[in-house]
Amino acid sequence: MATLILVRHGRSTANTAGLLAGWTPGVALDERGAGQAAALPGRLDGVPLAAAVCSPLQRCRETLAPLLAARPGLPLHTDERIGECHYGDWSGRKLSELADEPLMKIVQQHPSAASFPGGESMRAMQNRAVDAVREWNARIEEEHGPDAVFLMCSHGDIIKSVVADALGMHLDLFQRIHVDPCSVTAIRYTPTRPFLLRLGDTGDLAPLIPAAAPPAENAAEGGGNAVVGGGAGAA
Repeated sequence: MATLILVRHGRSTANTAGLLAGWTPGVALDERGAGQAAALPGRLDGVPLAAAVCSPLQRCRETLAPLLAARPGLPLHTDERIGECHYGDWSGRKLSELADEPLMKIVQQHPSAASFPGGESMRAMQNRAVDAVREWNARIEEEHGPDAVFLMCSHGDIIKSVVADALGMHLDLFQRIHVDPCSVTAIRYTPTRPFLLRLGDTGDLAPLIPAAAPPAENAAEGGGNAVVGGGAGAA
């Protein structure tokens, strides 16, 4: 099946302010994030993209803007299912304040049991994101063939939950995964199992450029507390 490139949005104003943004409107890229987004077309240069799928949130749209400008023919789709977790009453609050909430221990250590007040559960977040990935994989392969590559621009917790699914990890382990702002995570889906090709990569992406198709029998063989909402990482 197709290869999925997951791009986390660039560093945002909420990341640098230590806020849990969720679906709060008006959260934009900060200066560093804009620079990260501007570098993305160069990093992906030569990687053929059949389509781009974007979270509807502003910080993701801004992250993809330079790539879309560099590739005016690239089809763009918006899918709410890869939008940020609905943090409900926690949205817009400082992470330093939320650290003292009893629920935070559940979010960190037993996220499959965590449900945000006025929002959604982390299980529901993962289920909708994985459903979106699987459906887009099938669509891209049907329209562009099994060697197609497509891109999704999403959010830290969404990407971590998709990676956990690809690795066969229980959601309760997904806080062990980390992805930096504007990092690239790549998953190659096959009929039998996914392969994680990149995780939180902030460097050269040239190895993701597909080579000549290998023989069919070998094709499948190539290749402390977590911050809720992804955080600003090392950027």
